[in-house]
Amino acid sequence: MTFTPQEVDQTAVDTIRVLAADMASGVRNAFMVCDPKDSHWLNRDRFVLSNGHACCLQYIILYLLGYKVTLDDLKHFRQLDSLTPGHPEANHTDGVEVSTGPLGQGFANAVGLAIAQKNAAAQFNRDGFELFNNSTYVFLGDGCMMEGVASEAASLAGHLRLNNLIAFYDDNKISIDGDISCAFTEDVALRFKSYEWNVVYVGDGDKDLKSIYEAIEQAKACQDKPTLINIRTTIGFGSLQQGKQATHGSPLKDDDVRQVKEKFGFNPDEKFILPKEVADAYHSYAERGGQAHAEWNKLFEAYGEKYPKEKAEIERRAAHKLPEGWEKSLPTFTPEDKAAATRKLSEGVLTKLSETLPELLSGSADLTGSNLTRWSEATDFQPPATHLGDWNGRYIRYGVREHAMGAVMNGLHAYGMHIPTAGTFLNFVSYGLGAVRLSALSKFQVIWVATHDSIGLGEDGPTHQPIETAAALRSIPNLDFWRPADGNEVSAAYKVAIESFSTPSVLAFTRQGLPHLESSSIEKASRGGYVVIEEENADVTIVSTGSEVSISRDAVKLLKEKGIKARLVSLPCFTVFDKQPLDYRHKVLPDGHPILSVEAYSTFGWGKYAHVHHGINRFGVSAPYQDAYKYFKMTDSDIAEKAVKVIDHFKKAGTPLVSPLVLEAKFLLEN
Repeated sequence: MTFTPQEVDQTAVDTIRVLAADMASGVRNAFMVCDPKDSHWLNRDRFVLSNGHACCLQYIILYLLGYKVTLDDLKHFRQLDSLTPGHPEANHTDGVEVSTGPLGQGFANAVGLAIAQKNAAAQFNRDGFELFNNSTYVFLGDGCMMEGVASEAASLAGHLRLNNLIAFYDDNKISIDGDISCAFTEDVALRFKSYEWNVVYVGDGDKDLKSIYEAIEQAKACQDKPTLINIRTTIGFGSLQQGKQATHGSPLKDDDVRQVKEKFGFNPDEKFILPKEVADAYHSYAERGGQAHAEWNKLFEAYGEKYPKEKAEIERRAAHKLPEGWEKSLPTFTPEDKAAATRKLSEGVLTKLSETLPELLSGSADLTGSNLTRWSEATDFQPPATHLGDWNGRYIRYGVREHAMGAVMNGLHAYGMHIPTAGTFLNFVSYGLGAVRLSALSKFQVIWVATHDSIGLGEDGPTHQPIETAAALRSIPNLDFWRPADGNEVSAAYKVAIESFSTPSVLAFTRQGLPHLESSSIEKASRGGYVVIEEENADVTIVSTGSEVSISRDAVKLLKEKGIKARLVSLPCFTVFDKQPLDYRHKVLPDGHPILSVEAYSTFGWGKYAHVHHGINRFGVSAPYQDAYKYFKMTDSDIAEKAVKVIDHFKKAGTPLVSPLVLEAKFLLEN
């Protein structure tokens, strides 16, 4: 497509500038193909505003194009319950693909969107039927360029030769602290060239629309690299404060707004004015997108006549429906099966799922042999020219880039055709916590495989042993943190994670081998918590997770030898358990006797489920894992001894014990 500047283009730019001034006191234009009447059309061009603080510009464009954003929404910018929040939010504002704001995240999301397009095209496009050929456009500024997550993602994108990705770098030399020369003096373009990006320059982004169009044409013509369009701009152009940090996040003063409007030919006494020629121009862009969508629909129907199976698969995946009976592929286990590390059991589940869920994209941050996230028949996702894999590969080599990996997975989900999962050590999920949080906020189904989940990893020591990580993850709303205790619980964790389209999951797996429990099952564990050992008139309930459940089971046996009745509960996922009916939860964690939690983590957060806690409220140690468990008094005899002390304490107190679950429920009812 050739882009020819029209007179209305400059008027449109000036209109956007004036509207932005009104809200605060060409983003999408002729080069993008999208249909505002259907913001989920599969082959739409994707747009990401990585520097999300500039979102008023995005909302204006969405309004002009005819998305579900009204002039009243613009007037209610950043107000309670508005569709125009302070930063773009996916699943909130029509036309917003991903949630951005934390700088650099959106750029990495765009890399994920570009990967997803390449993979979908390789899986489904056929001769004469180019169903998936959209581009991904991302805007970012100096702040994004400073963030490490953007550097990680840019390096990966260059390696993968994602020529369907075009990034616009708003090079205005200003951040919140002022002129970036105080902290950022590198040659960004040179860095991107070293990442194997195509770099195009625009010297005057304030006024030279023709050069911007030509730069886009050059970017789209590049067949073997992503493109960075380096656009030199002036922040707050036209304002009395142009070029200064004052325009970065503060609204213009009234007198400045007036002179801006006058400068660009608008009546300073009028607000939120849309010239007819600008409205007509953007309506024409929307109509062009609608026509492209209609043509695509015809192509898709013709595709279905020749490739009915593939068409049905696209429709299923786009509707986020799982194949019928997919869960039958999940393996089950009995106590007679050989003990195994849950990371190894996870590998077996992923292998089975890879056969039944073609939308599954796996990967790892350079720890494939440790995370066991690659099934034996997997093909790597790589540019074919490298001979390392192919575009239809379903295993992504992220390299040592945990943060980018999480943000890229958000983009993979946002494209709408994949379920992304990838691995690292649980301790290093912390490196990507910003991306995890945005997965949860955005309601994106992203699955982290987090191995080496405790002091059980042994000799690597406290730098690698996650003591506080679980508490941090459990505190994030709309995030399921799973810590399975055996094979059936591993299958249950994957089952719930795969079925939870609007909730991300972190699945924590052991390095050391664990036995399979006598009374576990996928059905029971899928409720987030269940009774492993029941005992009438019990003296104590021990509730535990992961590798400590089997140790606690042995502690229950020791207690029985002493004539003490103990129940055992496995609680692999707090949030899933919390969703169960209160009467079920109350049966699992009942009144009448003390409840003791046991976990080789910080005890933070256990007060909701237990009266007393046995954990590790300090960093770990470097030692063989058996010695580490002895050192932290996490053996069966230690747990049994703690249970006896707990029982004795509450017997002496003589106070009737109520389950913490009931206390919380009573408080909620009363308040």
